[in-house]
Formats: sequence, structure tokens, C-alpha cells
Amino acid sequence: MAEYIDVHCHLGDKAFHEDIDIVLAEATKVGVKACLVCAEFYEDFNGILKLCERYPKFLLPCLGVHPAQLAPNETNSELQPMRGATLLDLERAFPYIEENANKLAAIGEIGLDFTPWICGTSELREEQRAVFRKQIQLAKQLDLPVNCHSRSAGRPTIEVLKEQGADKVLLHAFDGNVKVAMHGVQLGYFFSVPPSVVRSEQKQKLIERVPLENLLLETDSPALGPEKQGRNVPSNITLSCEAIAKAKGISVETVMEVTTANAIRLFPKLKHILAR
Repeated sequence: MAEYIDVHCHLGDKAFHEDIDIVLAEATKVGVKACLVCAEFYEDFNGILKLCERYPKFLLPCLGVHPAQLAPNETNSELQPMRGATLLDLERAFPYIEENANKLAAIGEIGLDFTPWICGTSELREEQRAVFRKQIQLAKQLDLPVNCHSRSAGRPTIEVLKEQGADKVLLHAFDGNVKVAMHGVQLGYFFSVPPSVVRSEQKQKLIERVPLENLLLETDSPALGPEKQGRNVPSNITLSCEAIAKAKGISVETVMEVTTANAIRLFPKLKHILAR
């Protein structure tokens, strides 16, 4: 029987406001048993908790401050401007996270994003590192895993995690090179694979080398789908699983079994959902 765990998605996104019931029903049909719903902004927190309370047998929340935050749209551009996270962004977030820690599967989505138009100076990058360190420390204090972003910052992200002694780590949709990823493997970190693997040579190389014991499945819905511009959904997780099976020359069933066991090991609160 098919059994997938989507360890990183954004079902609180407005892209799902109109048809979340249908999206979850389609996910259930293909065998998705649970989804970890990640926050990006403080403003998301309450909505994500309410969404997960509506579907307690299927959704688990992760709260954290994403390294890329919304910036004022002073020119009324169609593209939402972004900025790097700052320590001020944590002032409202931390009390809320601490108050709701018993409900959380992880602290996330946190990490580093050194995309030049988000974080173009060494001062901004150092501020992001400070925000990341604080959130890792909070996760350790609360005994929770971290669900991490590392766009254009694979090596610096792993360096900060190692420096802070983080040992329960997911690196989602890792875009660094294989050599850097293998350093994360040596530290015991997990790497989750989105459906965009079908169109990404970098991710295909990654899943060839990273051991199955360090791999998990994700969708990052509504982003990182099989088609660049289309809305991604949790039911596309089958594509991630199939890609890993093909790359490693093993069965889809083996990938499902091992990645589900890996997910439960990293995110023990999943046991409460899967036992129901």
C-alpha cells in the first residue's frame, strides 16, 4: 500500500484557499499519509495552526521565520519585493512559537537565502546568519527539529547548523553541489526531494549520491512542481519517489518505506498521525 510523507509544503498559501479540501483528497488518493505545513512569515502562523487543527489526522505545523521576508512594495510592482530577515522579525515570532511549541513538528521554514536581490551585501548576510542562529537555538531549547531553506547558500547553511550543534536537520530542496551535500550527510542531516527533480539536473545528481537513509520526500507546494510555472500539489510527491527509485535502481516501494521511516525518525510527532 502506498504511503508517502510530504515533509515540506505550504498549504497555508493563498493558492490553496479555494480548494484545500480537493487538494487533500487528491493527496490521500495517491497515498499521502501526512504533510508538514511550513510557515514563512509571522503573519502566516495563526492561519497555519487553524488549518492543521481542521485536519488533525493529516497536517502538522512547522513555524519559523523564513530568511526572505516581504519588503514594502513602494513602486506597486507586480513582483512582490523581498528582503532578508532581521532580528526584529523574531520579536513577535518567538513568543508565539514558544506558546504553541507542543503542537509543532519542527521549527521552519528557517535558514539562509543569499540570492543577490534579497541579500546582496555581507552585512545583510551576517544579519541572516544571526536570525538563523537564534532560531536553531530556539529549536534546541524546545527539542524540535529544524526544517531548513538554503537557496544560494548551501555551504553557509550547513556551516551554521554545524556551528550551533544542530543534529535534527532537514535541508529542503537543497540547491548546492553534491560535495557540499555529502558534508551534510556526514553530519547526519536529511535532504528532501521535490517534484521539480524531474526538470533539475542538479537534483538528479544529488539523489544519485545522497544515501537513501538520508532522503525524504517533499513537494514545497505550491512551488517546485514538475512544471516551472504550474501550481504544485502534494499528490505530485509520487514524482519525487519515482525519481529516487530510478536514480538508485530500486523499487518505488522501497523508497516509500525508507523515506517514511526516515520522516518518523526526524519528526517523531508524525507517529500521532500515522497511528490513527
